[in-house]
Amino acid sequence: MTLGWSDGNTFLPVNGSLLSSENQKSRINEAREMDKRTIGFSRRKIARTKATSVMLALIDLAKKACIAASHVLFDTWFCSPSSLIAIKKKALDVVAMVKKTSKMHFLYNGKMQPLIEIYKQNRKRRGRSKYLLSVEISIVKDDDTIPARVIYVRNRNKKKDYLILITTDMTISEEEAIRIYGKRWDIEIFFKVCKSYLRLSKECNSLSYDAMTAHTAIVFTRYMLLSVENRKECDIRTIGETFYFFSDELSDNTWIQAFNMIMKIFMNTLSDKLSLTSDELDKLLDAFLSALPKELLRNLRLCA
Repeated sequence: MTLGWSDGNTFLPVNGSLLSSENQKSRINEAREMDKRTIGFSRRKIARTKATSVMLALIDLAKKACIAASHVLFDTWFCSPSSLIAIKKKALDVVAMVKKTSKMHFLYNGKMQPLIEIYKQNRKRRGRSKYLLSVEISIVKDDDTIPARVIYVRNRNKKKDYLILITTDMTISEEEAIRIYGKRWDIEIFFKVCKSYLRLSKECNSLSYDAMTAHTAIVFTRYMLLSVENRKECDIRTIGETFYFFSDELSDNTWIQAFNMIMKIFMNTLSDKLSLTSDELDKLLDAFLSALPKELLRNLRLCA
């Protein structure tokens, strides 16, 4: 299991865990007794827990390392009411895909019901909208209740089918939630590159858990080096502080200010090329300004 971080353009693996089994009979090459204060013991302990618990542990480790993030993305494998509430308690919002099942219930219109039934009760959006339906529900588990938004998205592969997204961030729009979830595909590309090109599953044949963990860390490091190099070569924002200087300068110059700058250059050019006096230039400028729309002229005077 791998936890990754992305800014929307570059994906970096942050941490991972080679999952094992809690049943000792299902494990091979059992490790000898080791100091419980070591990292090796901590990794083995996490690996023998449930996948959902491992996910929460990896998020805690990332937060402890001060790796900032606004949303946690995952597919249907980890999407359950308990996981959604647990992540929300960590001051993080979720954008995930929900499995279409009748076994998972959410609170809607005062009644606990599956998302499939909620879909049937509401009218769908017409046309070529990115999503068919959006409803606000409540996630309930034991004594905890949090609000969430469910978005039913068209399935591009099956015209009559739909996919279900859920987010606990009530401040973002449906389109933004769909866009954010699309960034989760970066981790699939990461797995493909590691397995097919970086020899994740073929280079190390050891049965030692420590050896496999070390090999996985080496492969992840290779991927990170390639990601950073790719960002330097392909992303124009990596040209250094020059990009931010230009961005700040452009943001400071409003359209009205830019118009004033152009007019000043134009008047200086007329003065040089036509040898007009200052009075003639003023009359020409007044005639031009009087022909402008009143609203534009008012804004120009405010910025003068």
